[in-house]
Amino acid sequence: MIWSRERGGAETTVVTAFYSLILMTSALRSLWFLIPRSLIATTYTPTPMMAFDPNVNWGGAFFSQILVSAGSLCLFSIFILILVYWADILKKYFFPGARRNKPMATFLILVGGLALVQIFNAIFFLLGFYSSEAMMLVNAVPLAIVSIICVCEITIFSQKFRTVLMTLGAINQVSTESQVKRIMWITVTGNLFFVTRSVLELIFAASSTIWYFKNGNLETIFSHKIWDIYVWIKYVSEVAILCLMLYILQSRFTKDTVTNGGGAYSKIPDAQEGAAQNNPNSYEPLVV
Repeated sequence: MIWSRERGGAETTVVTAFYSLILMTSALRSLWFLIPRSLIATTYTPTPMMAFDPNVNWGGAFFSQILVSAGSLCLFSIFILILVYWADILKKYFFPGARRNKPMATFLILVGGLALVQIFNAIFFLLGFYSSEAMMLVNAVPLAIVSIICVCEITIFSQKFRTVLMTLGAINQVSTESQVKRIMWITVTGNLFFVTRSVLELIFAASSTIWYFKNGNLETIFSHKIWDIYVWIKYVSEVAILCLMLYILQSRFTKDTVTNGGGAYSKIPDAQEGAAQNNPNSYEPLVV
């Protein structure tokens, strides 16, 4: 990602947010796995439960779903953060005179919208509008939609980013190969993850919906084997993408620290001021 020095500590803010989201995702997922299943559910596979039903452990199922939803929100927020800043950077270079909103404000609005969906979903469950399995279904649909959007946006933005980097590198006779490679890594790994996730959530949503219309309920829809496959694919893909994102970010800092003698950035000129000035102060950091 690139951001202007005019924003002062913007890089520190974004990198801190990036690491914090990874930490929160890991913590929430670890908590979900470490809690004994017997404490939050009576069966391994999902079982429909209504809120405040004294005959079932609905509180455990509700708590489990909140943990899963919060973890998914934090995970998706990582890529939303990247995409928001990529969009801001590209707008700066392709439309230098256009008015730009603050990227962090845009990020908070988007994540806040997804959080509201989850909050209303929890409220509707507590009010008895639908069961715990229907709550899972409602969460699956927005995640599938966001996954598809992320695939499209990552592909489009990365292509434009590579064009900008190669053009500026040619004009200023500086190598941007490492930055281009990082963007390619983010694009490939991100798309693989989101395609997998969107297919997984769409299959879950479609099968749940079809079962409901055929049987009028969501009971016994998933066998032990099918649920094992769903859980394994879902969480292994999450672990893989988190590790890859950490590796990409960490290798960026390690490499740049060595090549720049402790500095953190490769220099690329500000598109608004132009390369003709040849002024080192008009340069800004490139961070991917």
